Amino acid sequence: MPGLIGKKVGMTSMYSEAGKNLPCTVLEVGPCVVTQVKTADKDGYAAVQVGFGDRKENRTSKAMAGHFKKAGVHARQHLAEFSGFEQEYNPGDEVKLEDVFQEGEFVSVIGTSKGRGFQGVVRRHGFGGVGQATHGQHNRMRAPGAIGAASTPARVYKGMRMAGQMGNSRVTIENLEVLKIMSEEGLLVVKGAVPGHKGATVIVRKPEA
Repeated sequence: MPGLIGKKVGMTSMYSEAGKNLPCTVLEVGPCVVTQVKTADKDGYAAVQVGFGDRKENRTSKAMAGHFKKAGVHARQHLAEFSGFEQEYNPGDEVKLEDVFQEGEFVSVIGTSKGRGFQGVVRRHGFGGVGQATHGQHNRMRAPGAIGAASTPARVYKGMRMAGQMGNSRVTIENLEVLKIMSEEGLLVVKGAVPGHKGATVIVRKPEA
């Protein structure tokens, strides 16, 4: 299995063998249960769908309840698909943390960044502001300034750095080193930060070859 679903517990720090203090993130990863096995003949591609986190039956739609019942598993809160697996899986199989990851390897973590709402260019893009704070300046210090649109091209180019929605987007952080695996607690400690708030759902997967 190339990856698993988990959630972000929080950040802490660990000391390396050289005595360096390393910032790290604690993730609760798995156990995940196989809810569906897709094949190229039936579905057009090969993948394994896994579920993470229990979900109340009365909070589950009838369609999804039938989906879980067919797999013979309890309703799950989050689902994800993984392809490129080596061994065969069947619906109902449980995949644990230690079955997938090892200490010392590098992983990618996919999550949703914290939503910051509508922000200006100073906070969103790190602009320095326009001009000085004195000599007649009134309310232009944090303004974006000219955007270069005149009669030619008579429009604003797509991707122009301007004020707008910040955060709340899917982010992938690659090449995070696995510092420690606590199998009994189901915890995975990676070096560095991962997107999302505490308790946010993340997908931890091995880098694609």
